[in-house]
Amino acid sequence: MPGLKENLARLEDAIAAACRAANRPRSEVELVAVSKNHPASAIVEAAGLGLSVFGENRVQEFAAKSLELAAAGLRGQIRAHLIGHLQSNKAAKAAEIFDAVDSVDSLRLAERLNEAAASLKKRLPVLLEIKLSHEETKAGLTPDSAELAELLERLPSLANLDAQGLMTIAPLDVPESETRACFRSLRVLRDRLAAAHLRLNLPALSMGMSGDFPLAIAEGATRIRVGTALFGVRPGYLP
Repeated sequence: MPGLKENLARLEDAIAAACRAANRPRSEVELVAVSKNHPASAIVEAAGLGLSVFGENRVQEFAAKSLELAAAGLRGQIRAHLIGHLQSNKAAKAAEIFDAVDSVDSLRLAERLNEAAASLKKRLPVLLEIKLSHEETKAGLTPDSAELAELLERLPSLANLDAQGLMTIAPLDVPESETRACFRSLRVLRDRLAAAHLRLNLPALSMGMSGDFPLAIAEGATRIRVGTALFGVRPGYLP
């Protein structure tokens, strides 16, 4: 089985090829290494290969890993993004241990994160999660919802949040044309919202995972979240 170093080299080649095909510089696309369900040792190894941004799904899981990373002297050298659904009652802990939350899907959660960040005297980068698929299991704000509109109006007053853009997850097992349309819809929505809310700066588009990131890059992704293609099949790590 290929190791992490070989997987990273192959992944970087694929990202570079997708950027060339889209006539975009590689520097425009940030790689988030999705380390959820993998032990802290995998993050340590990946950091040794130059990766610095990692994606985690659960507060409890990363809280345990964070202690190991601190013991390894790495915690200040990497950035950990929460990319999974976050319950508002865990907002305080998330604001404490994560460097960014890429899955804000309600006004209530945004307010809780803002309060927690204020108590920590930090400004927390966030992305708004947008639901563009009909799958019931998907979280996120729908594009034309009243809650998204209210959140966008409130964001400038949430001084301890740094709203940087949008995130979405494409539907599974659909034709490439549908996946690409999903990514295009997020870009179009971002452009529309940025034009309507001039006090907000929303440059980031987090979209695309192991199986579809080339399509996301073609449609303007600035951040891709890759786990399986990098770390292999997740072993179901439990802290």
